[in-house]
Amino acid sequence: MRQLIKDRILVDEPLQDILSLDEWLALENKDNSAVQLEPDQAPAALLADLDKLSTVAINFPAFTDGRGFSYARELRERGYKGELRATGHFIRDQLHYLSRCGFNAFEFDNEPSLADALQSLDDFSEHYQASPEQPNPLFRRRA
Repeated sequence: MRQLIKDRILVDEPLQDILSLDEWLALENKDNSAVQLEPDQAPAALLADLDKLSTVAINFPAFTDGRGFSYARELRERGYKGELRATGHFIRDQLHYLSRCGFNAFEFDNEPSLADALQSLDDFSEHYQASPEQPNPLFRRRA
């Protein structure tokens, strides 16, 4: 079991079989499958089967690598509704922004307090920009 943040709560999750992109592409039956993308693997290979995926994990090998933010937003904008998990070396200061891009699960490689990290999802109460969770920018939401 490992602990992660999922849908804004702390959960104990049994180890899940998350396949590499190459392993996933080789599957005959992709129903209810889980795949992990690395920073150099854009989500284009997944787009035809988004409805079959239960989990897409996006690895952050370093907190300075921002490609995963773009991948998450693309997946949500293309209609992916399942679990979108950030994994690896991101920092809790990024959690709020990761969630704005569409991530709903967070598996840290090194975070001393998931409870403290969970609170950082509410660092900001309003946003100017549109996002997958709020498609209208602030100026369109004001009447």
